[in-house]
Amino acid sequence: MTSPKQPQPSISALGLDFGRKRIGVAGCDGTGLIATGLTTIERTSFARDVEQIRNLVDERQVQVLVMGLPYSMDGTVGFQARQVQKFAKKLAKALELPVEYVDERLTSFQAEQLLIAENRSPSRHKGLIDRKAASIILQQWLDTRRANLSKSVLA
Repeated sequence: MTSPKQPQPSISALGLDFGRKRIGVAGCDGTGLIATGLTTIERTSFARDVEQIRNLVDERQVQVLVMGLPYSMDGTVGFQARQVQKFAKKLAKALELPVEYVDERLTSFQAEQLLIAENRSPSRHKGLIDRKAASIILQQWLDTRRANLSKSVLA
């Protein structure tokens, strides 16, 4: 006898690929199945970054921020990862939302490869790369979350 499948709780999350010049932003449908690139924020100031992200948070009723964390290739937290954590902590406080991290090593490379497969030039589509990287980050988080929820239902 099989038990009925538990419905997955709905989730609204924003995936963020943080960079010095741009922030790639992705969102997910309420079911938490598919991440989609939404926009790329051209960075000007922290206050302006927060304002633009807050608009998306309000519009999409976001419950959690998912930040790509660029670990060093040896798995340590280097300078860039510390910069991301510093920004994420300030952002989470400003928006009063929890932040979770996803290992984002190679996501920009994966995003570039997707563009090349679409016969698009990575050098001419930096914002699109950031958006695709954010959707890869968010998709990893969604997949992990779904797998963990399934395990807890089976336990």
